[in-house]
Amino acid sequence: MGLDEDSLDYHSADPPGKIEISTTKPTSTQHDLSLAYSPGVAAPCREIDGDPEESFTYTARGNLVAVVSDGSAVLGLGDIGPEASKPVMEGKGVLFKRFADIDVFDVELDASDPDEFADHVAAMEPTFGGVNLEDIAAPECFEIERQLREAMDVPVFHDDQHGTAIISGAGLLNAAEIAGKDLSELDVTFAGAGAAATATAEFYVSLGVPEENITMCDIDGILTTERAEAGDLNPYNRRFAQDVPAGDLADAMDGADVFVGLSVGGVVDQEMVRSMADDPIIFAMANPDPEIGYEEAKSARDDTVIMATGRSDYPNQVNNVLGFPFIFRGALDVRATEINEEMKRAAARALADLAHQDVPDAVVKAYGDQPLQFGPEYILPKPLDPRVLFEVAPAVAEAAVESGVAREDVDADSYVEALEARLGKSREMMRIALNKARSDPKRLVLPEGGSEKMIRAAHQIADQGIAEPVLVGDRDRIRAAVDGLGFDVVPEVLDPEEMDLEPYADRLHELRKRKGVTRQEAADLVRSGDYLASVMVEMDEADAMLTGVTHHYPEALRPPLQVIGTADDTDYAAGVYMLTFRNRVVFCADATVNQDPDADVLAEVTRLTGNLARRFNVEPRAALLSYSDFGSVQNVGTSKPRAAADRLRADPDIDFPVDGEMQADTAVVEEMLQGTYEFSDLDDPANVLVFPNLEASNIAYKLLQRLGGAEAIGPMLVGMDKPVHVIQRGDEVKDIVNLAGVAVVDAQQE
Repeated sequence: MGLDEDSLDYHSADPPGKIEISTTKPTSTQHDLSLAYSPGVAAPCREIDGDPEESFTYTARGNLVAVVSDGSAVLGLGDIGPEASKPVMEGKGVLFKRFADIDVFDVELDASDPDEFADHVAAMEPTFGGVNLEDIAAPECFEIERQLREAMDVPVFHDDQHGTAIISGAGLLNAAEIAGKDLSELDVTFAGAGAAATATAEFYVSLGVPEENITMCDIDGILTTERAEAGDLNPYNRRFAQDVPAGDLADAMDGADVFVGLSVGGVVDQEMVRSMADDPIIFAMANPDPEIGYEEAKSARDDTVIMATGRSDYPNQVNNVLGFPFIFRGALDVRATEINEEMKRAAARALADLAHQDVPDAVVKAYGDQPLQFGPEYILPKPLDPRVLFEVAPAVAEAAVESGVAREDVDADSYVEALEARLGKSREMMRIALNKARSDPKRLVLPEGGSEKMIRAAHQIADQGIAEPVLVGDRDRIRAAVDGLGFDVVPEVLDPEEMDLEPYADRLHELRKRKGVTRQEAADLVRSGDYLASVMVEMDEADAMLTGVTHHYPEALRPPLQVIGTADDTDYAAGVYMLTFRNRVVFCADATVNQDPDADVLAEVTRLTGNLARRFNVEPRAALLSYSDFGSVQNVGTSKPRAAADRLRADPDIDFPVDGEMQADTAVVEEMLQGTYEFSDLDDPANVLVFPNLEASNIAYKLLQRLGGAEAIGPMLVGMDKPVHVIQRGDEVKDIVNLAGVAVVDAQQE
């Protein structure tokens, strides 16, 4: 089946299209419905009648954008009309929601006259927080945007003009840096003189490219003052007419530093590329076929050709999705009245800066594990990089405030936390731990220092101020890896071959001599990173340790268990996963350590997990799970969680509600707890779930993660005498960074 057939099936599958409207408030009872509609809805109506600005308080308007088109210039399809453009506009809405959690109504207007079109859109202002104009032909699009910006008090943004300008502008900032050229000295040639080209040229001027250094070409050749005087140019691209002789695109490219293609495929050949200045920058953005192919341009000359296209199958894709969702997010969150030049420049610079940073593993995997590191092949972040939201939206919001077009201000730190919460509860929860860690960073030893993941994690941990990382491993190998990754800061490195290991061997022998470890064996063991790190933590030369990225879990856990052991008041360690759902967080224990716990172990695991929940500012409510409810089945298996719950309820040191044994649905469904089992000590659904054995816990958390849509953080090791966490093999750098934050919070508790 071809792409067309796949797409038709995709769009026609029930329900047709790609979007739907869902409710955000409860609607399950008569009282809910009376609040949602009559008679309760009258109260917010009266508030808004008294002050129309209250519509942002009591309705979804503040997070609602109109995507408006007449279908006159749909990319790759041309003038197909409003009805045929609707799948594209629905798709735009999908991108807004997927990348920035912005709701969209797509509006397709049958209005060919620019004045009529603008009147229709302006009349809808009370409905929306912003307007995204899309796929409208030039020059009408310029006039429509101008009228709407003057008439409306919410942001109006024509993405076909400004989106390409902003994203390619970010690429230009980085490309010029790599090429060692200053924007004020660049000679730039444009192929194309339509809406996107004109807006992009204007934006480059805003970034610092001199207007007189821009040569623009259309199908008839260079835009000259002679053509402007003859009335050959429209009022918008006339600005870039130069007082130069007439010529074609080849003439314009001769000696140029930068080529910007926003025209049609195949209009540039290798000879034209060879005529450009040293280390040329080529942005061939025609879709689906660029003005010159990627391989063709790169092979045209021997020096560095920095190449970008509009295609996803080549490096440096200029993709508008890097811009519009996040620009609108920032504008909406400060209730900006417009998207001005300062906000656009802030977005471009934020994108350019992000391309300098280490790329998350998940993003690398999403793009086929290809190397992604700042340089000629990576001048723009990838669209699937979740960090774009946290970089661009705050930059845009701050620029809106500073330029005077914002009606509300935001605190930078709390705003980033709010943005993270939009992408999932796990980010919100980890932000709590990471903020605590940053308040008092601790010395964190990483015994697998030669691992690239550990090195990248150490760099992020240090850069974000989470901890003071110490890499254990071969110094030369680590330094070479740091240099290869382009990091300018080398974390502290401990090389066992350079160290006096005698004190550590003595301490290990002292701890393990009655467990069969000789002095010579101890000397051999401390040459291993895990044993050395464990002894360092035990001797208080480090506050915490992380290990496991290159070992199986039991193998990685063994050294810290042998050397550090469990806390004085604890007999058993346990592994806990925090699972985050859209509006709920649960802690699942024990998923990694105790295979068949008895009642004593279950009680201790419950206590430890409740304490862990509090480190995330979650007040624990614990349920001891089984396949029976409160004695409905009597056997050895059900008696263990029942006995554990009895002991915990009788323990005066346990200051959070505990109950069991109970079935999983009883524990998490409020109606069952308060209805059938109103006698339960849990007055709200449980958030600490303690399973009867490791097998059940491991199965359950993985099912919840894969089928229930939960995000899993962990395993977090509880019960150790000093902060230790063991990473699962295959974990990503972000998982290591997250557990580093948890380890530091543990150390702060110590």
